[in-house]
Amino acid sequence: MTMYERVASALGKRPEGIEHSEMRQRQQDFCAEMATDSVAIIPNNPVGIRSADVHHRHRFNSYLHYLTGWHGKDGVAVFHHDGAWKCRLFVRPRDIKMETWNGRRPGVEGALSDWPVDETESRENLKENLEELLDHVENVYHVHGLDAEVDEIVELALQAEPLNPREILDEMRVIKSEGEIALMQYSADLAAFTHVEAMRECVSGMGEWHMQSIIEGCFLFHQSQWAYPSIVGSGDNATILHYGDNDDVMNDGDLVLIDAGCEIDGYASDITRTFPVNGKFSDAQRAIYELVLKAEDAGIEACQAGSPWSSMHHATSRVLAAGLIELGILDCSLEEALGEDFDGPYREYFMHGTGHFLGLDVHDVGGGRQGDDGAERVLTPGMVLTIEPGLYFGAWRDDVEIDPKWAGIGVRIEDNVLVTEDGPVVLTAKCPKQITEIEALVGSN
Repeated sequence: MTMYERVASALGKRPEGIEHSEMRQRQQDFCAEMATDSVAIIPNNPVGIRSADVHHRHRFNSYLHYLTGWHGKDGVAVFHHDGAWKCRLFVRPRDIKMETWNGRRPGVEGALSDWPVDETESRENLKENLEELLDHVENVYHVHGLDAEVDEIVELALQAEPLNPREILDEMRVIKSEGEIALMQYSADLAAFTHVEAMRECVSGMGEWHMQSIIEGCFLFHQSQWAYPSIVGSGDNATILHYGDNDDVMNDGDLVLIDAGCEIDGYASDITRTFPVNGKFSDAQRAIYELVLKAEDAGIEACQAGSPWSSMHHATSRVLAAGLIELGILDCSLEEALGEDFDGPYREYFMHGTGHFLGLDVHDVGGGRQGDDGAERVLTPGMVLTIEPGLYFGAWRDDVEIDPKWAGIGVRIEDNVLVTEDGPVVLTAKCPKQITEIEALVGSN
C-alpha cells in the first residue's frame, strides 16, 4: 500500500462544503450591521505575477469566499439595499476563445445559478454599476488594496476614507459553525496522517526537500494544497522560526522540525512535529522535547471557555521557564525567569506567542496574537486556535550564550484546538507526539 493509499483509507469521506443557506445567513448578519444607505464592496485577491507572464496559483479572498463561496478569479461582491439587502456578484462573462487558453468560466448565468447571490453582472459593467450605486449612498464599506479598478472608482466617488467591512466580518468569523468545524477536522486529519507518512519515510541522508515533497504530494493527491509554505528544518535550521529554504541534508543525530498544514475548501490546519532523523532521541533532545510537550499539554488544558486568551500563553510559559531552570539553562528564580510581563530571560529561547486563531486564514482574523492591539479575547465555544510552544537553541546565534549540550536543538509541537463548553478538543489528535510513538514510526516504512 502506498503512502497515498494509507492516508486515503484513514481519512474517510470528505465533508461537503458550506451550505448555501449558511452563506445566506452570513450575508444577512453582515448586512444587519450596516445602515440601509450603505454599499459594501468585497473584491477578490489579485492574481500574482511570478515571472513575466507566468502567474502564481490564485487563491480566493477569504472574506469573499466566506460570504459567497466564490472561488474563481476576479469576482467582486457588492451588497446594496433596494427595499431589501441584495448581494450582486460581478464576474467575467463567458468567452470561449479565452476559456480555451485559460480554463472554463461559469459566466454571469452560471454564477447566478450555482452561487448563493441575488444578482450577477458582467465584470465589464462594474464601473458604471458602482458609480451609480455610490452616487446614492452615505456609507461605503470597502476592502482597499485588492482590486485597482475598484480602488479607483471608490476614491473618485468619495470625499472621505471608506469604512472597513473587516471590522464586522472578523467578529463573525471568530466563532466557527458546525460546517466549518467539519471541514477543519478533515483538514486536520489529512495533515495529521501526512505528518505520519513523513515520519515513516524519514531516514538519515534524505534532503529536507524530500520531506517537503512527501507532505505536499499527499496534500495534492487528496485535492488539497498547503495552507502556508511548508517548513522542514533539520539540525540548526529547526531553530529558525520561519525557516523555508528546505534545501539541507538531514543528518544522523539531528532533529527535524516540520511545520505543515493544508486547506480544505479554504479552511486551514496547522501542525508542527519534531522528531529525530535517525528515529532515536538523544538524552539532550529528549529533555528539551519532554519539556516542550509538557508545556503544550498545559497550554491545551488552559483552553477553557471563559478563560482569557493570555491564559494559554501564561500556562506554557510557566512550564517552560520552570523547566529551563531545572535543566540549568537559566540560573534564577521562576519569577525572575518569567519577568514582570512574561518578558523575562526565558524568552531568549521561546520568543513567539503560544498560538493564534485558525480558520479561512492560517493566522485567522480576530486578534489574539502576541503584539495585537485591542481588548483581550475571552475563549468562547466555537473558537479554533493553535497551541504551539517551542524552545530554540541556535548554535549560530551570537546574542546569547548557548551551552554546546543544547546547541542545534530546536523543538516545536503544535496542535489545533477547538474550544467547547466541555473543555478543549484537539482536532489534530491523530498526529502522534509521544516519544515512544515517534520513535516507533520514524523510518518504519
